[in-house]
Amino acid sequence: PTSAADASGPADAHGEGGAYVAEHLDVARLIIEAVREETGIEYPWQLVYQSRSGAPHIPWLEPDICDHLETLGAEGVPAVVMAPIGFVSDHMEVLYDLDTEATAKAAEIGLPVRRSATVGDDPRFAAAVRDLVLERAATERGRAVERCALGSLGPSHDLCPVGCCPA
Repeated sequence: PTSAADASGPADAHGEGGAYVAEHLDVARLIIEAVREETGIEYPWQLVYQSRSGAPHIPWLEPDICDHLETLGAEGVPAVVMAPIGFVSDHMEVLYDLDTEATAKAAEIGLPVRRSATVGDDPRFAAAVRDLVLERAATERGRAVERCALGSLGPSHDLCPVGCCPA
């Protein structure tokens, strides 16, 4: 199984049907589909969250990666790949939450885990960011451009509409 880990946050800031969750589910589906096409195997997967912080009474997005690993271990899953899809680089949130905390939890329950790399400074990612900046610049100059998008959700808006990003 693959656990696609993403940074969490207060659940009311994202909502069950919100764009944050939908976009991350779309990315996870793209990844697992690419793995299936490459290997011919359809692996089970789940979008889970990391980085729980704040007051204990504030609900956060779930399931938490460590709780999910415990569930998978109890179900007898043989191994897990953690893919930090919500992150561009291996910064402290990834290194601590996944490489330290989640890996320790997995070791505690005898569940082998590996974490996939973030995109980091991969030239393909840098080129994609460049293309998006050029697309946005062309739009600002009034040029009609064909907008690039992967997944089932299509291109997102350039500017957040009112109420899009809760404060």
